[in-house]
Amino acid sequence: MEKREATMSSWSPERNQSPRGLDPHFSRTLFLLLLIVAPLAQGVTPDPEACQVFQSDNGSSINCHPPAKVPQYFPADTIYLSVEFFNLTQLPPDTLQGIPNLQELHLSSNGLESLSANFLLPVPQLKVLDLTHNALTRLPPGLFWGSAALHTLVLKENQLEVLETLWLHGLKALRHLDLSGNHLRTLPPGLLANFTDLRILDLGNNQLETLPPDLLRGPVKLERLHLEGNRLRVLEEGLLVPQPNLRYLFLNDNQLTMVAASAFRGLKQLDMLDLSNNSLTSVPKGLWTSLGQPGAARDMKDGFDISGNPWICDQNLDDLYQWLVDNKDKMFFRNNTCCTEPTAMKGQTLLAAAMSHVKPTAGVEMGGNSLAEHCTPLGN
Repeated sequence: MEKREATMSSWSPERNQSPRGLDPHFSRTLFLLLLIVAPLAQGVTPDPEACQVFQSDNGSSINCHPPAKVPQYFPADTIYLSVEFFNLTQLPPDTLQGIPNLQELHLSSNGLESLSANFLLPVPQLKVLDLTHNALTRLPPGLFWGSAALHTLVLKENQLEVLETLWLHGLKALRHLDLSGNHLRTLPPGLLANFTDLRILDLGNNQLETLPPDLLRGPVKLERLHLEGNRLRVLEEGLLVPQPNLRYLFLNDNQLTMVAASAFRGLKQLDMLDLSNNSLTSVPKGLWTSLGQPGAARDMKDGFDISGNPWICDQNLDDLYQWLVDNKDKMFFRNNTCCTEPTAMKGQTLLAAAMSHVKPTAGVEMGGNSLAEHCTPLGN
């Protein structure tokens, strides 16, 4: 089974799907096309130094990017505002004054270094805030005190090394929080305690070595959790409990050497698990008990990946062997998931080792045309 890019990639379309089910990239692309096509249809040549404005019954949508010049004021009925790809290290505190109906604000790729604590106060109806790829090292306490309607906050690819719980106070409706691609080393206890409606949490590609035990005690409705690309060594017992709605779990590209036996207990809705590219040599008995049960409502239908780990293929993997045989059709890179020890097994695929050790579950076929006995290096 080949890994599907749209499913497993950290940056897949599904990953970036908005909590309301509409892909924001598609929505913004459609909006930009309308901005371009509408003036041309009317025989008007757009002014390259002017922001583009699209008017509808709901209000004005404005897109500003170079070589346009950012205006000092925006139409009072503005509901969508995109000011991106400028060299704006700071924005005046009153930038959003006079547009109280603003619902979506995109400020990515501007080099922003700081924001005023009162910056968002004039826009209490704001639902989406995108601050991707700026230079923010901190957020001012009070920034979100008037942002009770905000459901999507994207702080991806900034310069955050720490987070303080106070920075996020005021966010009562948050459903999507993206903190990926920063330099976070630790997270404070209670950081997400009040985010009971959170559905998507992205902490990928930071420098996290540990996670606070209570990290997910507040957001118990998570559907997607991204922890890939960090420095996690241990997946502790209880971190993922309770998460009855979790469907996608990314733990790839860490330094995991141990996963607690009960780490996945209660993940009855899990559709996909990525544990690839860690340092796992073995896993405890019982780890897989609740995952991928044939015939279950959720049986990890989108697959799993455990490749790129230095598996020691001995009797300590008996529990995993049986689970692999029962779920082999959901396995990504099964010809690249290899035994490194003992010497007699080195270079053999983990699945081949499993199939030689266990008897198949009733109704599960052992054969497979695509099964290789020896590993194939990735890329070949």
